[in-house]
Order: sequence, then structure tokens, then C-alpha cells
Amino acid sequence: MNPQQILQKSGLEASGPAVPLSGGDMGEVWRLGDYVVKTHPNPPPGLFLAEERGLRQLAAAGARTPAVYWAGPEGIVLEYLPPGSDDWTGLAEMLAGLHARRQREYGGQEPLFIGRLPLAGGSGRDWRRFWLEKRLLPLIELTATRLGDLTAPLARFAEGFDWPAEGPVPIHGDLWSGNVLMSRRGAALIDPSAWVGERALDLAMMELFGGFPTEFWSVYRSLLPVPAEVAQATAAYQLYYLLVHVYFFGGGYVGSVGRVLERYRAL
Repeated sequence: MNPQQILQKSGLEASGPAVPLSGGDMGEVWRLGDYVVKTHPNPPPGLFLAEERGLRQLAAAGARTPAVYWAGPEGIVLEYLPPGSDDWTGLAEMLAGLHARRQREYGGQEPLFIGRLPLAGGSGRDWRRFWLEKRLLPLIELTATRLGDLTAPLARFAEGFDWPAEGPVPIHGDLWSGNVLMSRRGAALIDPSAWVGERALDLAMMELFGGFPTEFWSVYRSLLPVPAEVAQATAAYQLYYLLVHVYFFGGGYVGSVGRVLERYRAL
């Protein structure tokens, strides 16, 4: 379906022409006046419904997100947020508030994705067990062909590492700088892989590709200090995102996985 057809199916009318926006490798994104329409030529079942749920969950937890007007198998219709000035202090306050909302259990409801990769649902109170069984070990298995000789030492490292845990909180789940919008209303979060996990995962992704200035980190850490053991585990938690990139893109990300293992002397 093209964006006009999706908007029509939602019962809304465009107030402007379809203008392509950056959608990366995970889909096609269009602005049609006051609306943003996302679609994909062959989306996995439940992809856009998962995005709708994730945005609503983050909004309910106090984060600013675009409003969701409609979601279905073919796409999703969102509020267009006009760009505004950088608000790193506001983003830090919003994320510190999000990461301070303690939950009862880890997990999320299916369908759940990171990019177009399905993630397991379910819940549990034991972080190590949930993390290994539902997230990290399945990714290692999924990417074993590309990892080659790194597969076995990576699995040993995952099972032997002392993964620090502060407690279950809502997380964005894919928090690189491209999933933050600086709008006229302030910083907003988009494209979530939202579930209840350890905030260390959001911090790890934010540091993996950069884009968050000292101004942000100073405010965030003053509001919600990061324990030394969590900071020291950042590179280990980045393995999750590196393996997702190995799955989608292969290539140089395998080398990045090896460098993490070397950092912890696991090779």
C-alpha cells in the first residue's frame, strides 16, 4: 500500500503532498501534512501493532512520543512533530523519569520487535535468566553462521559474565540518536522496541553510536546516577545491539563483537 492509501484506510485526509522522510533500512516513511505514514513492502505480522503498543507504553510512562492515529498490518499513521531546537536537558529529564519507574517484572507482550527482528515475549523477575534465555543467547544462535569462530567464546562469555541489574524499568529498547526527535514541544522518542528491562540497555545503545552530548549525560547522571558496575558493563550490554546489526547487516559488526570480547579478555 502507498502512503495515501494507508491514510485513507485510517479515515484521515492528507493536508499536504506525500514527502519521503528518512526511514533507514526498516521501512518507508512519509509526511503527508499533519501526519506521518510508515509502511513496508513486506512487513512481518504485527510489526506496526507492536510499534503502536510501544509508543503508547512509553507515553503512559511519561515519555513524549508522537500520537498514534491508526495502526494495522500494512502500516501506521502518526502525528507529525515539527522540528524544534535541541533540548538535551529535557531529554535527560524525560529519560531519567522513564528509567526511575520501577516495574514488577521484566518482559513484554508479543508481537515485539527490534527493527524487523521478532523478540520473545513473556515475563520474569530473574533478570539474568530472562536476559540470557529471551534475548542474548537466541541472538547468538541466530547469528552463529556469521559469527563463525566467535560463536562459542561469545556464548561462554554471555553465560559467565556477571550482568549487573538495578531492577525492571520501562526502556525504549533501541535508543540511538536517530530515534530521538527534537520537536517544537521538546525531545520526543520514536521507533521503540519497548519492553521492561534494565536501563543499562538504553544507556549502552546511546553510547554505542554516540550523538548524545556532555550536556545530556551531565543532567541525566545528576538525576539518576549510574553505578560503577553498570557503567563498566556498558560494552557487554552493547553486544545485544551489535548482534542485531550482525543479523541485519553482517560485515564489520562481527569484528566489533570480537573487540568487546577482547576488552573483557574473553578470547
